[in-house]
Amino acid sequence: MNNNQPRTNYGGSFFRANPVMNRVTKITERGAEGSRAGYGGVAMKTGFFLLMTVVGVIGYLVAQITVFQYQPQIEGLNYKGFEFALSMPQAMTLGAAAIVAIVAQLLAAFVPVTIPVTGTIYSLSQGVIISCLVFTILGGKNHMEHLGLLALAITIIVVVTMAFLYAKGIIKVTQKFRTILTTLALSMLGISLVSLICAFIPGVNVFVHSILGNFWVSIGLALLSIIITTLFMISEFAAVTQMVENQVPSKYEWNAAFGLAFSILWLYVKILDIIIQIVGRSNRSSGGRSR
Repeated sequence: MNNNQPRTNYGGSFFRANPVMNRVTKITERGAEGSRAGYGGVAMKTGFFLLMTVVGVIGYLVAQITVFQYQPQIEGLNYKGFEFALSMPQAMTLGAAAIVAIVAQLLAAFVPVTIPVTGTIYSLSQGVIISCLVFTILGGKNHMEHLGLLALAITIIVVVTMAFLYAKGIIKVTQKFRTILTTLALSMLGISLVSLICAFIPGVNVFVHSILGNFWVSIGLALLSIIITTLFMISEFAAVTQMVENQVPSKYEWNAAFGLAFSILWLYVKILDIIIQIVGRSNRSSGGRSR
């Protein structure tokens, strides 16, 4: 393999949905003939990570049917208007999955060579978390597992639409695009930091909590997060284009694939969160449980 300076450069961005994608745009290594990154390779590896998420979803669901439901349940739990019960093994599994997902994500970001493994572990862990959210919280007593499918359908539509708009050149990653993305990302980051700081200030924390706990404010922030994620996704499509055009080695397809899978999973979770908030508010307004 020869080391050559990339021929194409779409410019750097202060923010990216995943630091892994930032590294992709800085690769100067060029692959040998027959072992260069391609769109098909990135798509297949992205599909692999998403498939591992499905495996995690199924794994948790099987455990819930065969093991968890026979354990003593903690009743009276509530998540954004949805009442549910949870056994201690379920709670421990959910907590472990969250910790593993964070660790795997950090390892993937700072030790990219581990992505084929850490990306798989992250995807499996996310599958467990999503499965618990859909089949334990929305399902169970509420019987509203279909909301998970609704969120999936919306996510697919958004991803396909963004890919189409980018492929047709309707949305381009220009300097203006990056400025808008950076502004939105900084705004979201600022809100998060201010909220975190205020949470430790007596008196102020109650006021901030009442604002952030407002339904419309919460929905607005969730929508802002979705907009930022979709813009990041466009930026990631541009990074993949740059990687392919610069003929980098095919081993870096894993990096790009994990970045895309990460954004898609995050988008799904945020869309599901909005649906849960809307339906949950309806549950609280009617004074009853979802059926």
